[in-house]
Amino acid sequence: MLKRLLGYSSISVDVAVLLLRLFTLFLVYYGYDKLVHFEEKAAYWPDPFHVGPKISLGLTVFAELICPLFVFMGLFTRLALLPAIINMLFAVLIGHTGEPFMAREHAFSFLIPFIVIFLTGPGKYSLDATLRMVS
Repeated sequence: MLKRLLGYSSISVDVAVLLLRLFTLFLVYYGYDKLVHFEEKAAYWPDPFHVGPKISLGLTVFAELICPLFVFMGLFTRLALLPAIINMLFAVLIGHTGEPFMAREHAFSFLIPFIVIFLTGPGKYSLDATLRMVS
């Protein structure tokens, strides 16, 4: 009984990845807030790619609003995770430069699950898995 409780099962891994994917929906709130307040945030938004603050903010909104929705559904998961991971890396390394670790902790709390999902894949309970079964 104890061995069964503590043992590895593919179902538990798939459920764990599903829970991580559900967690990514919390990032949508921040992306939506940036979209709603786009003009006022664009005035001071960092421009690490030197494409202009509005385009940089637009890329951030994409990474925080659109990409998490794809990750949540498990659709094009690894592709959707790339902008999200890059965005969180920039938040940690550039956006909060000079601030204490606790100011960066929020971005880390999204970055780590994104990396885990990227490494494991979306799991069995995803649209990616469903599309693989159909094709």
